[in-house]
Amino acid sequence: MNKKWILDLKAVPFLLPFFLAYVVFTIFPIFKGLEMSLYDWTLVRKLEFVGLENYQKMFADKHFWRTLWNTTFFVILTTPTMVLLALGLALLANLNSKFKTFFRGSFFIPSILSVSVISFLMIFMLQPYNGFVNSFLHAIGINAEPFWMADKGLAWVTIVIVTLWWTVGFNMILFLAALQDIPESLYEASEIDGASRWDMFWHITLPQLIPIGRVIVLLQILASYKVFAQILLITGGGPGGATRPLIQYIYEAGFKQNNLGYAATMSYGLFFILLILSIIQLKSQRSGEN
Repeated sequence: MNKKWILDLKAVPFLLPFFLAYVVFTIFPIFKGLEMSLYDWTLVRKLEFVGLENYQKMFADKHFWRTLWNTTFFVILTTPTMVLLALGLALLANLNSKFKTFFRGSFFIPSILSVSVISFLMIFMLQPYNGFVNSFLHAIGINAEPFWMADKGLAWVTIVIVTLWWTVGFNMILFLAALQDIPESLYEASEIDGASRWDMFWHITLPQLIPIGRVIVLLQILASYKVFAQILLITGGGPGGATRPLIQYIYEAGFKQNNLGYAATMSYGLFFILLILSIIQLKSQRSGEN
């Protein structure tokens, strides 16, 4: 037997536990969910085969399209803002100063908190009459008491801010790692040629960060389309369903309306949207590299 085959067979016992876990918790649920989408399926059992009726219902469901738009709107708000904010914080954390350890820690710490902690912290700070934010507005002479959760625009502002504060640390670390991989000799050579700091950033730093930037954009789009917990805990999808995302509607259809079949159908609708966006992003990345 070929020596390479022998080495591969020796690796099988070490890979088998992960492979079995992957099949049970990833591959099996994918096909089980596809089966569920073809049935009238409750929390207790499946009732009858309905074929593509759930998919027809999804395309005609105005609540599905509204929550999909709410989710897409959240993606539009957060993705470019997240990338620019993470880049700015990474540049600040990469400065050769005595505060760089403080910067790195303070920017990253929120990302280790649970979603329930950051959500209830934000709710506490935004209380209409005695919350920190409204009290601060009074302290600086702004006599306004906005109801942050009752206004559609303010509710979106709240969700976007808390999401950025909570998750920007991870993306900042990715940019920071890429910054530290840039050879110092490039900056030294450009400095000898008389390049300014702006020229160095525009012609050296930014091009070197484009590959990781594409990865961050893709990860942020995928994560934003799956937004759920912070919106559920902070606004509950309100006011009037204005901030309800698609994942929340899927959750309500499956566990509140006792219709797991339709919930699985909408989950596959979201899956195909994310699959198409991922393919477009990867093809764009490859064409950029070429």
